[in-house]
Amino acid sequence: MQEQQALDAFAAISQETRLRIVRRLVVAGAGGMSAGAIGEAVGSSASRLSFHLSHLENAGLIESRRAGRSIIYSAIFPALSDLVAFLMRDCCEGHCEVCDRAISLFAQCTGRPMAADGSPRPTLICTEAEPTGRKSHRARKVTA
Repeated sequence: MQEQQALDAFAAISQETRLRIVRRLVVAGAGGMSAGAIGEAVGSSASRLSFHLSHLENAGLIESRRAGRSIIYSAIFPALSDLVAFLMRDCCEGHCEVCDRAISLFAQCTGRPMAADGSPRPTLICTEAEPTGRKSHRARKVTA
């Protein structure tokens, strides 16, 4: 990822609603979410939501597709992993095996949960940081 692409991506997610949208779409995985469901989840009106979704699409972080009468939005996982890699590329002066492994793993993410044997996994256990700093464990059903 080039510096200008990273700047565009960071500018797009530097707004609260757009950051929430991207985070929701990451949780939704490759299946994505309808515009209506996104608006409901982030508490945004249809007109404001359209503006934010367009901004994220122009930055190359999300994509849309038509499904019947709905428009489904999903995160572009390679773009998000490139953004993380951009930040971590020079970690430890480029000599950090842990960061190199993390970057490699991020690059493999497709938004579809997979079991160790490569088969689809119906349930994904997700760990999320709570505002207090404690971690909560929630099981979320994910269709592969």
